[in-house]
Amino acid sequence: MVSMSRAALVTADLLAVTVLVFGLYFPRYRRRDMVVAILGLNVGVMAVATALSTAEVSAGLGLGLFGVLSIIRLRSSELAQEDIAYYFTALAIGLLGGISVSPAWVTPALMGAILVTLFVADHPRLFASHRSQTITLDRAYPAEHVATAHLEALLGADVTRLRIKKLDLVNDTTVVDVCFKLSRGAARPDVPAEHPDFAGTVKGR
Repeated sequence: MVSMSRAALVTADLLAVTVLVFGLYFPRYRRRDMVVAILGLNVGVMAVATALSTAEVSAGLGLGLFGVLSIIRLRSSELAQEDIAYYFTALAIGLLGGISVSPAWVTPALMGAILVTLFVADHPRLFASHRSQTITLDRAYPAEHVATAHLEALLGADVTRLRIKKLDLVNDTTVVDVCFKLSRGAARPDVPAEHPDFAGTVKGR
């Protein structure tokens, strides 16, 4: 079976990462630093894989690059789960662009499948009313059901999952991971900013 030429592989990789970065990631998240990281990672992996890949070492090379580069990047700064998904997608596309496989249609088909999957899974309309956050409350809530009721009133939403991460009885605070669904038509929590039970530490989407 005929495999893609090296020039065709490079072209397919560059087209795929362009769609990934400028068609999907940046319009949704607007992080310039991640644009640089994703493009640099993809092109670098593709270049190294192209230079070193042979029939004997291509599989081991791919796994090695995948592991080493991911450890370096993920330990360098804290990434959101969405950023990690795009980061590994760029890595996978770069490996596909650097390793020739047969038949020729397999590489572009896999690249396309990865992009379509990410487009659908990260579409803004998919579970648009669902949110997850880490919230620090300025009161100790030992019981999850009490914390749930408080957060539902605070956020104006239905709490679907709650996990108490830290309960500080000395300083009277509670840190929770909470997943919730916004009520229909609720653009923001129906609680004034000066609400006495609201503490200002919120992380996540």
